[in-house]
Amino acid sequence: MKTPQLPELPIFRTIAEAAAELQQPAYVIGGYVRDLALGRDSKDIDVVTVGDGIALAQGVGAKLPGRGRVTVFKNFGTAMLPTKEAGEIEFVGARKESYRADSRKPEVEAGTLEEDLARRDFTINALGLSLNADDFGALVDRYDGMKDLASKTIRTPLGPDVTFSDDPLRMMRAIRFASQLNFDIEPDTFDAIIRNKDRIKIVSQERITVELNKIIESPTPSYGFKLLFQTGLLHLIFPKMALLHGVEKVGTHAHKDNFYHTLQVLDNVAAAGGDLWLRWAAVLHDIAKPATKRYDQRVGWTFHGHEDKGARWVPGIFAELKLPQGEEMRMVQKLVRLHLRPIALVKETVTDSAIRRLLFEAGEDIDRLMLLCRADITSKDHQRKERYLRNFGQVEEKLKEVEDKDHLRSFRPVITGEIIMETFGLKPSRAVGELKEAVMEAILEGTIKNEMDEALAFLLRQGAAKGLSPAAAGSGSDGSTGATATAGAAQERPRP
Repeated sequence: MKTPQLPELPIFRTIAEAAAELQQPAYVIGGYVRDLALGRDSKDIDVVTVGDGIALAQGVGAKLPGRGRVTVFKNFGTAMLPTKEAGEIEFVGARKESYRADSRKPEVEAGTLEEDLARRDFTINALGLSLNADDFGALVDRYDGMKDLASKTIRTPLGPDVTFSDDPLRMMRAIRFASQLNFDIEPDTFDAIIRNKDRIKIVSQERITVELNKIIESPTPSYGFKLLFQTGLLHLIFPKMALLHGVEKVGTHAHKDNFYHTLQVLDNVAAAGGDLWLRWAAVLHDIAKPATKRYDQRVGWTFHGHEDKGARWVPGIFAELKLPQGEEMRMVQKLVRLHLRPIALVKETVTDSAIRRLLFEAGEDIDRLMLLCRADITSKDHQRKERYLRNFGQVEEKLKEVEDKDHLRSFRPVITGEIIMETFGLKPSRAVGELKEAVMEAILEGTIKNEMDEALAFLLRQGAAKGLSPAAAGSGSDGSTGATATAGAAQERPRP
């Protein structure tokens, strides 16, 4: 492992000059130094000075062309300075912290560099590079962080019980770093997480979810989730997922372990480049299986309806985890609800009607759905898996064929509820909904095209069967019947 070197950026010399003028030793500390050693990209820089961090930031800002704009956070004793060459730089004075047993908010006071390094979460984040004239660029490594980087080990600078009791979120961060970097957690540190896991209850859900999302976004997220499960943290922060674990057996009938299956699907989605929300769909696609598990003597274990129940659970799970309640949640809910549909198409004759319905319900998320469903094929029977994937290819070809012909990703029936009401002189009612549904079903079944002439003719026939007449809508201002006037107006609308 090579010693990290400060990049040749003028901003570092500027900081060194400002620090010298204030007679405050300064150091680049933490993740930026770690990532330099690992050869990873890192944007934000943390600068620790033995003295007033805000004063140093203002001194640096004054030396920049046009005077850099410094944002001060007095409550935290920190300041932020954006730079073109190195992104955002945060300045803080070296400090030491003490905690009360019932709170994760520390009492902070000025400290030495050694005290500041000691309060860091892990040795790999307690590395520093000097910004001082006498040893500019020299490595500061009081806790063998370089050794732990070389051995790919997550370890705390001080005793892990102290570190995790003081700041319980560090237990999540240990697992997050292990998952992101593919590092091992040192045994004493790992055991301390188990002992202190209940302390996570005092951490805000928002901060827990930030770490959980970073685990989900790591290259192989299953590693992080296995660590969460093994330490007992998962049972506290996401109990519904922990319930997926385990296998029940009756006679020769046993179901697969849905926890490890879910993790394999998640890894498959990650390997395919799925974003955070597609990964969340993978996490939740079988979340309701424990609640729907039943044993049938003839067929064994079943999970009928788990996709619908799981979809109904999604808004509540997102609310509990403080995840967004908008488009992201609705997309995940949709994918959970539909995740069995493409698999069902593989098992039966693929009809245009079935494809149209899938395209209509999935809409713009059809590609995400198909990626999730491919990831869901985790059978250890290689021949069976290859057969499913081959059939999936046929379904995808059919999807493209029907989509090119019918444009169902943005499907909107040309006959709207407004047209139906104007045509038959109706007010909002059950009859309007039934007629609208009939038109949509006819289009999806391929009985009629999604074009005004055919759809309107079909609507009039359906209305007549219900005893409705277009004459009841009165005449248009040009003397035409309401049905004709409505059709004319609708034809001017853009078609999908």
